[in-house]
Amino acid sequence: MIDANEKSSVIRMFHVHHNYGIQKALIDITLDIPKNDFVFITGPSGAGKTTLLKLLYLAEAVTEGQVLIDGMNLSRVPRKRIPLLRRKFGIIFQDYKLIANRTVFDNVSLVLEAAGKKRRLILKKVRSVLRLVGMEDRQTALPLSLSGGEQQRVAVARALVGDPKIILADEPTGSLDDDSAGIIMDLLKDVHIRGTTVIIATHDKDLIRKTGGRVLFLKEGRLDTSSFVEKDYDNSIF
Repeated sequence: MIDANEKSSVIRMFHVHHNYGIQKALIDITLDIPKNDFVFITGPSGAGKTTLLKLLYLAEAVTEGQVLIDGMNLSRVPRKRIPLLRRKFGIIFQDYKLIANRTVFDNVSLVLEAAGKKRRLILKKVRSVLRLVGMEDRQTALPLSLSGGEQQRVAVARALVGDPKIILADEPTGSLDDDSAGIIMDLLKDVHIRGTTVIIATHDKDLIRKTGGRVLFLKEGRLDTSSFVEKDYDNSIF
């Protein structure tokens, strides 16, 4: 019999620990993220937010415990299947990670090229997603000719172009001005409305208040399982 929670969950973590040498980065993390959830992972710098995201897309391996993505136990995934698993994710980084000598179009199309998609589909899909993020008229530009907000919109397009089930965003607005940050968050909310699970790691409490969504709080590698309460969410926890 299939567990009802397992059927409705896209991510499950059971007693997960992660160490960097003798340093404990994550300690006994157990959580459940349903499909089409919109989740913030927050907490002070060094709390383990980025590490948690890296465990999900197998940039790091757990030291102890289990992680299930879409019902698949990551500890049982053969190395050769990791690229296939990562196609479930669209990943957005604070520093964009665009290839400087490739055009906007090429940076986005690489995702589909790596998946072996046909050129006609690539052209159609990339143009569509660049139109969605408002960057269709900059598709021949190089990343360094763009503003920070424009580069992050390209990064969002790259994350979306493969139709991922899950978006992982690590401080996606951390280096942006308020207007650019608002554009990025509106894009992520639109993606969520269309059915994608969105997980955002951030220490920006104002961004969380403005956006809304479920909040998971990390502190010194541990997950605070108490409910998020606005009046308790002040500077004292950062």
